[in-house]
Amino acid sequence: MNIDFSNESGVIIDEDALSSLSSFVIGDLRVHRDAELSVLITNEARMSQLHIEWMNLTGPTDVLSFPMDEVRPGSWSGDDEVAAPILGDLVLCPAIAAEQARSAGHSTDAELELLTAHGILHLLGYDHAEPEEEAAMFALQTDLLDRWRAQR
Repeated sequence: MNIDFSNESGVIIDEDALSSLSSFVIGDLRVHRDAELSVLITNEARMSQLHIEWMNLTGPTDVLSFPMDEVRPGSWSGDDEVAAPILGDLVLCPAIAAEQARSAGHSTDAELELLTAHGILHLLGYDHAEPEEEAAMFALQTDLLDRWRAQR
């Protein structure tokens, strides 16, 4: 798994934990082990710019996902001869994550972990626009986080 972190937020985050979680999610969902993922940690101003530019929505958000190659869970058979895909870009905003963490009653680290798993699922084609999709995506997200945390 090739994960490139860029932190322009000014906030110290646990990149090792988010990298470990990303690798776990991608491996568990049987995506090529050498898949590439870019993670940008940014501030509210930059997140607001991206949110309006790409989603036509004002204000900052917690996570944005920008898929590159069309990759779906179970897409890798274990054959190393298959070219590793570029999953895409994940953008996280720790300031928004901190607000949400306070409301949810857990740590900012836990919120960033949740957002990382959530964003990767979006990169892999999951969505939550419809109630059935939301139930499936959120159940998988919770399962992945619980199992990753248990093995840490």
